[in-house]
Amino acid sequence: MPRAAAPGDEFTMRDTTSHPPAYAPAYKTSVLRSPRNALISLQQSLTEVTAPVFQAEELGRLDNDLIMNAAKDGLPVGERVVVHGYVRDQFGRPVKNALVEVWQANASGRYRHKKDQYIGALDPNFGGCGRMLTDENGYYAYRTIRPGPYPWRNRVNDWRPAHIHYALSGDGWVQRLITQMYFEGDPLIASCPILRIVPSEEQIRGLIALQDTSAFVPLDSRAYRFDIVLRGHRATLFENFVQGATP
Repeated sequence: MPRAAAPGDEFTMRDTTSHPPAYAPAYKTSVLRSPRNALISLQQSLTEVTAPVFQAEELGRLDNDLIMNAAKDGLPVGERVVVHGYVRDQFGRPVKNALVEVWQANASGRYRHKKDQYIGALDPNFGGCGRMLTDENGYYAYRTIRPGPYPWRNRVNDWRPAHIHYALSGDGWVQRLITQMYFEGDPLIASCPILRIVPSEEQIRGLIALQDTSAFVPLDSRAYRFDIVLRGHRATLFENFVQGATP
């Protein structure tokens, strides 16, 4: 029977066949960013199986409230939403005390960043970033403004669907995950050049948050459920009888 994973255990190997190709000409940025040589696989060491440990007191009271954490003289403009879900490993075990960082455009589709020159309006009361820790069950939640779509210079008239960026830090550096979350029902998902290089429809569905009516806040916010799976610790198998006993 498998024993519980212990700190320092190696993680399962990454399934590279489930990842989009690094070089995808339809996603023009990948042409210059993708590696030209095959990647090298290394045996996991202490560097890979450990990671920073975060404490709740290191986070601010409003870090998981993007509606309020940058408000100055009023509330941000846009649809208020709650996003929540569970962070688990690929064996279904909760990843507790994981740092979940999020960032996004505002309701007009513009980021608060000096290099974002989109004509969408800046919102003086919306910063567009937040962070939180998962609890003992791997659960996380935050509230925000639903981001707007925006055009980008891939092809002449390409638009990014509404999305929220995620960065997760779990039990080890090899669990580190950078990804994006999309919203159920967005018609731009089907034509997004980035999502069109994802290998399967099932994997694309895994990036889409589903509307969760049970978590709606009455007269306030809609809610979306987005669960995340990180790589899991390997578990050592033992014989299913007491050591030394007669089987």
